[in-house]
Amino acid sequence: MRRVLRTLGVLLILTAAVSCTEAGRADDGKPGDLLRAADLPPYERILPAPAAARPGGRGYFLAAGTVIRTGAGTEEVRQIGERLAEQLRGPSGLPLPVVDGGAGDGILLRLDESAAELKEEGYRLESTASAVTLTARTPAGLFYAGQTLRQLVPATGAGEIPGGTVEDSPRFRYRGAMIDIARHYFTVPQVKRYVDQLAQYKINKLHVHLTDDQGWRLDIDSWPRLAEYGGVGGVGGGPGGHWSKDDYRELVRYAAERYVEVVPEIDMPGHTNAALASYAELNCNGKAPQRYTGTKVGFSSLCVSKEITYEFVEDVLRELADLTPGRYLHIGGDEAHATPAADYAAFMERAQQAVADQGKTVVAWHQLAAATPAPGAVLQWWGHDGTPAAERGRVAAAAKAGHPLILSPADRAYLDMKYDKDTALGLAWAGYVPVKRSYTWDPGTHLAGVPESAVLGVEAPLWTETIATRAELELMAFPRVLSLAELGWSPASALDWTGYSRRLAAHGPRLDAQDIGYFRAPDVPWS
Repeated sequence: MRRVLRTLGVLLILTAAVSCTEAGRADDGKPGDLLRAADLPPYERILPAPAAARPGGRGYFLAAGTVIRTGAGTEEVRQIGERLAEQLRGPSGLPLPVVDGGAGDGILLRLDESAAELKEEGYRLESTASAVTLTARTPAGLFYAGQTLRQLVPATGAGEIPGGTVEDSPRFRYRGAMIDIARHYFTVPQVKRYVDQLAQYKINKLHVHLTDDQGWRLDIDSWPRLAEYGGVGGVGGGPGGHWSKDDYRELVRYAAERYVEVVPEIDMPGHTNAALASYAELNCNGKAPQRYTGTKVGFSSLCVSKEITYEFVEDVLRELADLTPGRYLHIGGDEAHATPAADYAAFMERAQQAVADQGKTVVAWHQLAAATPAPGAVLQWWGHDGTPAAERGRVAAAAKAGHPLILSPADRAYLDMKYDKDTALGLAWAGYVPVKRSYTWDPGTHLAGVPESAVLGVEAPLWTETIATRAELELMAFPRVLSLAELGWSPASALDWTGYSRRLAAHGPRLDAQDIGYFRAPDVPWS
């Protein structure tokens, strides 16, 4: 009986949270008239903002008899239906069986490859009195339609899904987040939880920073001491840890089921102390340094003049490529201050060739522009407002030469930057990044001389020098990672801080219900 009462109490709290008055701000973002974020019409709460939403007519009532129908879909469509059923059951306990066939009421999943009006990841959602119909040209689009439906379902899990239509597709193909498991070690289950949190907001890339000065976090059969020895420790000491190959495969599988592609990074030629400590022969002097537990950067370098260095690079990238079905391998290339410029260029040329030999596409931090990017190589911009004009110019020139850019400006997108002076966690070398700053920039116009057509997408990196637990990760990521989700998905015409801040506030109860600990930014009108 106590359990029943407790469950009812949780439902009442959630319902109250969704309907309560927001202690908010006026349209100019300053303290003023009370706003009711929870009073936003349901279709105006969708995050990321859709390309088009038209409310109207009676909606579908989600109840105990509702079924999810997969039509004549494939096994993949059925799996999407099963996952959606699991997500929608929530606190209501509705059975929501998944059945074949498309005739009848309920939630209908339609995979229509001939729907030319829908883009690759696009979808259409229609809610009427008789059914909710989700239509897409690809399974990924069908999955994203389901994530939008989750936001239209009442907080209690049962009730009316409001009538209307959403037609939607992403602005950019690459919508990413990065997690650094090298400075502080995180387990695969912890990263899986982050994948679930990201996927529901239509983020489709997970960049995993696997190696750095403080730790090597993946088994490599041909160089076993990398993980056995180099995986011990991290910033501040501690046991550290590493993933087996099966661990990595499991993360890749889990993410792929949620239409998230894993982009692994092996940073080189700098940020390599863990590798240098594991194998003396990778050092120019033949002497292995001590393992490192500090936070300085730019002091380590592979020995560019030794041929064994390239045997190491080729072996590592070959084994990593065998584990990674996705198209990208990230080879770092940043803060190589201990590698002379000519050596850096020579090294990156051979490292890029090692990626190409595995049939993969190079991704590297934007410092690769100072060398010679390989054809098709993707550069990841992490500069900020204070980055020198010459460095910006090199990146713009690379973009004009046909190299796509991923934008991760440190003073906008880095999730490890402090929110403000009172933030206990994080760093501030790029300045403070409050929630409003993380949202109020346009990837299509951010870099002078770089047209939107050259922008592959955006990514929100989370470096972990000061972050060691799940709770700390979530506090620094949320809600800023949702800003990047919207910037990557929504059309430029939909980007508006006042509207976004109200919609974000309306998602507070959703984050609470999922036990996501987030920063209650003072410039957002939370409940």
